[in-house]
Amino acid sequence: MDHRSSLTDQPHPALVPRDVLPATTRWTTLATAFGTAEALPAALALLTDADPGVREAALRDALGAVTHQNTIYEATVPVALYVAAILSHPTLQACDDPDAGTQHRPALVQLLEWLGETAYDANDESAAFEEQHVGEGPDEPMRAFRDTRPAIHSAVRPFLDHENAAVRHTALVASIPLIEHPVLARHQAELTEHARRLLDTSTDRHRRDRTLNALNSWGHDTSGLENASDRAARVRHARLRAAHEAGEGGYSDEPPF
Repeated sequence: MDHRSSLTDQPHPALVPRDVLPATTRWTTLATAFGTAEALPAALALLTDADPGVREAALRDALGAVTHQNTIYEATVPVALYVAAILSHPTLQACDDPDAGTQHRPALVQLLEWLGETAYDANDESAAFEEQHVGEGPDEPMRAFRDTRPAIHSAVRPFLDHENAAVRHTALVASIPLIEHPVLARHQAELTEHARRLLDTSTDRHRRDRTLNALNSWGHDTSGLENASDRAARVRHARLRAAHEAGEGGYSDEPPF
């Protein structure tokens, strides 16, 4: 890290404006999974292109290199701040109607998903794992991302009440790991109400698992909120966990699988 700029020397108490961030971030000094982040500004600029095919390619080019193999890299923080800043961009709102039936998944939903999955990769459980197995706690890129959670949450929160269910449900799942930040704990009650509404209507396995896990971790009794699919998934997970602990393979992670 001594040959690169510190991730903490560029303050980010709030989102950096989307038309400023690529020019003010020293991309050539920041690492990705495949080298420096020099090429990222061009890809980021295309995330709001009017062509959905261009946006789809930009999603791969801009996001894959900074979260490869569920790892937080030096360039992850400025990319995440930029993504959060463009969530309300008119192009995403006008051209990415989740009900439009195009062959491309809406970029707005994909961006919210990416922010949420990245936050899960840097959540309290991941930080504790690093401390237990590495002995030094989260590295600087993960710590820097964890520090940005209030800024990112401020951009995600308005989408909790979006008119489209896919958008608001994705925003909820993204918010769950973000509010682990101490200053955001007060939002737990708000998310609980959104979580109950999601469980009343959504059949998406991933979203239901994330939501049920969150409610359980917050001390809520979810037995009355589960459906047959949830119970089957819970039984399957228990069976896989038992097999793993018995040395028979399987998975040790919490659902979703």
